[in-house]
Amino acid sequence: MKKEIFLIGLVLAMTTIATAQECSKYYPMIEGATLQYTNYNKKEKPEGVATYKVTHVETSGDVTNATMAIELKDEKGKEIYKTDYNFTCSGNMVTIDYESLVPSSMFEQYEGMEMDISGTDIELPNDLSVGQQLSDANVTVKISMGGINMNTTVDMVNRKVEKQESVTTPAGTFNCYVIYSDNMMKAMMVKQSMPSRVWYAEGVGMIKQESYNKAGKAVGTTVLTAYSK
Repeated sequence: MKKEIFLIGLVLAMTTIATAQECSKYYPMIEGATLQYTNYNKKEKPEGVATYKVTHVETSGDVTNATMAIELKDEKGKEIYKTDYNFTCSGNMVTIDYESLVPSSMFEQYEGMEMDISGTDIELPNDLSVGQQLSDANVTVKISMGGINMNTTVDMVNRKVEKQESVTTPAGTFNCYVIYSDNMMKAMMVKQSMPSRVWYAEGVGMIKQESYNKAGKAVGTTVLTAYSK
């Protein structure tokens, strides 16, 4: 009897893992999945390493919820930032917590202060195709400090699937869809625009990301250097 119960439990566990993974083509939905990225500046020198790990996955009906833990270290290996965010897969769509749009430097700078965060989640369909237009996303952060309120808004607009291409990183060679977006940040009286491109590979997730200045020159690059499931 114990053997039969063990086998039933094993089948149920494998079914849950398979269902979660099938739900999302471009975001890892398997507990324990880990992706490591290296950040490079405009001179292509490494500035730090970010590790993303799926710490919790829960499926109820046709909806899968997962939690991603993020740890960022500088080029010397010193921890400078830790957080986590949620993402959900339902039907043919993955939605990523809008809080992931908040710059990590903001959490560090205003740690301990009262923050009110609202926005629209990022959507990533499973059926990507070249020329496809994707929904906008945004986040607004209101910070209260000594009776003074400061607002910061980040808008991710003009999202579209530009092309398919092969990308090689230290983690391997991947066939990717490239998604372009205009990212606009407004803080107090300061406005900043930073276009970006993200390369996604089926079964893995984000492989590469580049950010550009107004002239279209790359000012920062992030590449996948290791991953495991």
